[in-house]
Amino acid sequence: MLPLVQTGYKKYLIFIDDRSILKTMDSKIKKRPGRPPKSGLSAKDTREKLLKVGVEILTLKGFFAIGLEEILSSAGVPKGSFYHYFKSKEDFGLQVIDAYDLYFQKRLQQTLGQKNLSPLSRIEAFVEKGKEGMERHGFTRGCLAGNLGQEMGSLNQNYRNRIEKLFEDWQNAFADCFSDAIQAKELSNQADPSALAWFFVTGWEGAVLRAKLCQSSEPLDFFLKQCLQFWPKP
Repeated sequence: MLPLVQTGYKKYLIFIDDRSILKTMDSKIKKRPGRPPKSGLSAKDTREKLLKVGVEILTLKGFFAIGLEEILSSAGVPKGSFYHYFKSKEDFGLQVIDAYDLYFQKRLQQTLGQKNLSPLSRIEAFVEKGKEGMERHGFTRGCLAGNLGQEMGSLNQNYRNRIEKLFEDWQNAFADCFSDAIQAKELSNQADPSALAWFFVTGWEGAVLRAKLCQSSEPLDFFLKQCLQFWPKP
């Protein structure tokens, strides 16, 4: 018969042979807090990769159309790691919006920030850059903020506030460009830069949605053409 050893918790069964000692583990011994499974990337790189994948997926589909498993699989990150980097799916979504805003601000700088171009030419450059991006991805990707905005009935106030702030920041960048256009006498000095910016950003979101729907850049071209035609001239 195998010997029994009495401990403070329970009896342990010990088997001894000439090679090793094997024994059962006590059920009261807690596991040490585990680290996320290794993915070959540093924690910072893994987090950035998850955000990058989140941006890519959310420009394709809505927030409620994706699952954490799809995000982790696309990023090549082991299951169980997600909550090491983000508190919740909501926290992840908000940080994805921030990452997209950073990307979009760079696009604005690359286009509206081209001081060697006239102000209205900078806006044309922005539209052209948007067309190139949609064409490159076969019109499968739209605007992440616009996609999420269509789900506002199901998303909480934190998302609503963050997306509205994002649109306001974009509008401010365009308002500055319209102010430059007035100073350069491309637009009438009676024009309201803030109103023009509000109209442009709102209309642009609709044009992007329509371009994605019909898989053509025609809505983007048409929107710009109408803007250039109806913006108040000197």
